Amino acid sequence: MTQTMYDHILDLLQAEGVDTLFGIPDPSFFGMFIEAERRGMRIVSPHHEQAAALTADGYFRMTGKPAVLCMNKGPGVANVMAGANFMMKENVPAVFIMANRQRFYEQKVRRGKMQYMSQPPLFENTVKYTGVIEYPQQTDEIFHEAFRQALSGVPGPTYIELPLGVMQAKFEKKPALAPDRYRLVHQRADAQSIAEAKALLEGAKSPVLLLGQGGFVSRAHDVLTELAGKLNCPILLSNAVEAILPGMEARTFNYSSPVGAEIAGQSDVVLAIGTELGEALNYGRGHSWKPGNETRKWIYIERDADAMGVNRPIDVPLVGDLRDVVPQLNKALEGVSRELPAKLPEWTKQRDDAKQALMDAIPTTSMPIHPGQVPIVATKVVPEDSILIRDGGGASMWASALVQFTPRDSMWSSNWGAIGNGLPMAMGAQLAVGDKRRAVLLTGDSAFLFHISEIETAVRKKLPIICIVSVDHAWGLEAASYKANFGENTSTPEARWSNEVRLDKTAESFGAHGEYVERLEDLAPAVERALASGKPAVIHVEVDQMASSTFEGVPGFTEFRAWFGEEGDFLGVPGVAPEAPSGSGSATENSSGY
Repeated sequence: MTQTMYDHILDLLQAEGVDTLFGIPDPSFFGMFIEAERRGMRIVSPHHEQAAALTADGYFRMTGKPAVLCMNKGPGVANVMAGANFMMKENVPAVFIMANRQRFYEQKVRRGKMQYMSQPPLFENTVKYTGVIEYPQQTDEIFHEAFRQALSGVPGPTYIELPLGVMQAKFEKKPALAPDRYRLVHQRADAQSIAEAKALLEGAKSPVLLLGQGGFVSRAHDVLTELAGKLNCPILLSNAVEAILPGMEARTFNYSSPVGAEIAGQSDVVLAIGTELGEALNYGRGHSWKPGNETRKWIYIERDADAMGVNRPIDVPLVGDLRDVVPQLNKALEGVSRELPAKLPEWTKQRDDAKQALMDAIPTTSMPIHPGQVPIVATKVVPEDSILIRDGGGASMWASALVQFTPRDSMWSSNWGAIGNGLPMAMGAQLAVGDKRRAVLLTGDSAFLFHISEIETAVRKKLPIICIVSVDHAWGLEAASYKANFGENTSTPEARWSNEVRLDKTAESFGAHGEYVERLEDLAPAVERALASGKPAVIHVEVDQMASSTFEGVPGFTEFRAWFGEEGDFLGVPGVAPEAPSGSGSATENSSGY
């Protein structure tokens, strides 16, 4: 019995548990899409290839499944480059199947070849692996290597080129290999390292559990909650995370906060999970970690052995997949008893008082609406189990500090620092959970306008996302940066646009639910109507343009600038750059950004 190339590829994908394909219809993939649909797989076709990658990202973060994208030859492949970069920086395991014309064209000496370019060289620094199927019999090994590389070590995207010349191939049908037959699917730490980690944690006076986004996108909530319960210590969240493990609200703090700084500085043992210990965590050695840095011990769970000791020395490396290693630790720590730190109520009160003080300082005038009031009012009425997606500049910072429900899942562009990803990511998250939960996006208009056409995709796929958009008709923080550098009277070239933009009407034109809000008292009812509509919804909230174009009062701004840790990165906003500190450049006071 024979099967077509696309039949065979779908067998390989389904063996990996892939149930959704992302991409725009094109003759290169017509046969594959029809057969995938017949098999009960989902096809998701946004209006732009970059949006397809971002939607796939949101889907991965809520399922833990690798993303598969089918990209059309030439311009389609070129369009998705930004999405591939995003996935590489955000550590998203993805397999891009890139169509191309026949290999005959690779060395053909002609000008003006239609929809053709040599594609693999463009992705050399963007993906973990590039494979070109020159001959049909290479198909299995190239797909296996693509998944092996995407899911091994630090996750990331891989590239498979599928030229038209091999798409007509026929195969003798045989079962596709299960993943555990050709790659490592479980990665446990060695017993000696587990024993060393246990000894350090048992002997610690002030241990800290440092959690990154990897713990959440791995869907490891349950085992991490069990571990946190055994350790009975403070939990510090990396800047990538707003989500909190169930029942751990009273002991969870943002690293980038005054309380987080105190907890980090007094800690003697850190157990780091699901994080690269990157620049925004000051590499685990600068800024808030400086007090006690010479004597503090670090336990690090990381799949990539080559990452150990790069950003900081590691005392106990637990090389393995956190989904396998955390259960090992839980078993090792059975019977270990530890009291919660005596200062925990004080830290919790400091955290809550600081949030309340910030809320109290924000004007409550009806018009204009202060941007800080948007997350305060809007998120009081969303379901408690909502998925939080945030995007943009100032709007994102206000959202991070002032959201009023406790998210169990959250996402934003924490590593790449991009904007415009929020709407597609919200769609991907909603695809993953169906109608069981709601994806709630808090964003600004500058970010939302990047992929506004995807509202139609949300309508077509019946994704009831709620998009709450703070609209100041500007690149708000860029306007603030102009003023900080060149004075209040600067012309802020191209930082502002028409006040006639109406996102609610645009949403309605796509078939979504639209709301326009310019008075604070109307915001909560608008969100409630949007939720009740059961449709994708866009709530256009007019916010104070003056409050949106200043750094004054923006929560977390000082810490944000401290994320950039290298000398020479300072842009002098606001004010004059401090003198470069002496030493090796590891100090983080000399910060960058706006």
